[in-house]
Amino acid sequence: MAKEHEKVMAKKEGALHGVKIIDLSDERAIYGVKLLADLGADVVRPEPIEGYPLRARGPLRDGEQSAGSSLWHAFFASNRRFFAVDLDQPEGRAQLDRLITQADIVITSDGAFGCDVLDIEDIRLRNPSLVSVECTSFGESGPWRDYLAPDLVAGALGGSVATTGDVDTPPLKCFGELNFVVSGAYVGIAALAALRHARETGEGQHVHVPVHHCIASCLEHVFMWHWYNEMLGNATDKALERRGSLHWSNAYVVMQAQGGSIMVTPTPDVDAQLVWLIEEGVAADLLDPKYQEIENRPEFMRRMMEVLREWVGSKDVQALFFDAQEHHAPYGWVLPLDRVAENPQLDARHWWQEYNSGGGDFKGPGNPYQFSETPWSMGPHGGIGEHTDSVLSEIGWGDER
Repeated sequence: MAKEHEKVMAKKEGALHGVKIIDLSDERAIYGVKLLADLGADVVRPEPIEGYPLRARGPLRDGEQSAGSSLWHAFFASNRRFFAVDLDQPEGRAQLDRLITQADIVITSDGAFGCDVLDIEDIRLRNPSLVSVECTSFGESGPWRDYLAPDLVAGALGGSVATTGDVDTPPLKCFGELNFVVSGAYVGIAALAALRHARETGEGQHVHVPVHHCIASCLEHVFMWHWYNEMLGNATDKALERRGSLHWSNAYVVMQAQGGSIMVTPTPDVDAQLVWLIEEGVAADLLDPKYQEIENRPEFMRRMMEVLREWVGSKDVQALFFDAQEHHAPYGWVLPLDRVAENPQLDARHWWQEYNSGGGDFKGPGNPYQFSETPWSMGPHGGIGEHTDSVLSEIGWGDER
């Protein structure tokens, strides 16, 4: 089993190499743990003897339920070691307690496996530098404290769903579980911030991350509208109506090109976009001196988007996308789901990685970052309790069983 641990850790020479994290998260925080695991931390995920229920979550490889067939679990729970423990037994609870006592970080989600038997405050007395990050739906107090909130409910009450759809449609559910990806990212950030404090001072911290707060903090376009509506020429009220893909500034628009759609914006370098249009011979009246006056800038941007829409409509979408890359313009080719794997940017970044789950290989998403000195790598996705013996040996449990 020692060799098995060495094999797992051989792939974990990332920026967080040597940091030990105990993962007691559920859907709300698991993406944050994944980011830390992918950075090279040694992440141990305790699970029931029969396996964590999330191992059965879809989508499934070949659409059939079998051991290791969950593509969801293979992605979100990758680069971890799996420790099977029976928390109905005093011995199991003592094992989990000792495991966390020897860790740098523990990440929990209220109601997730193991969280109801933990006494984090007592553990922190024995491990004063421990960082504990707790992710809940609505916070530790308040009238919604005990409410359940799957991703759709979290998005609806947090405000993200309200901005989807168009003015004459109902709100729409975002693809996948984007709200929990947001809260997961905040969990990862919180853990890193608290870990740095612990390394500098020796003092651990308890960090609470409510999903509700995370979603609200990302509604930049809503708050801009509310706070600065008097300065926005296109604002009709203090509340931002649903407006499809349209950004609050009206400067980021998904437009129809020949053969597909593309997100177009003249920002951040409006002058560079204007030069490009001049080169194309389609600048129209955008060089009118009146647009140099500050009070006419909103009108200039409105006219710029009109010119862009007409111009984009005459272009082949793929050719325009690559041309935009050459001009350092942040256009985004909008691909249908069945063609996302063809995205040239993802291919250039070697985004797709080989996963091994349940004895089968498949390609899935890779890392969302690139570090030159600490490169990312995909570690094995273990079976139920695959690393139990090595974990128990590390915490010194071998002689007591």
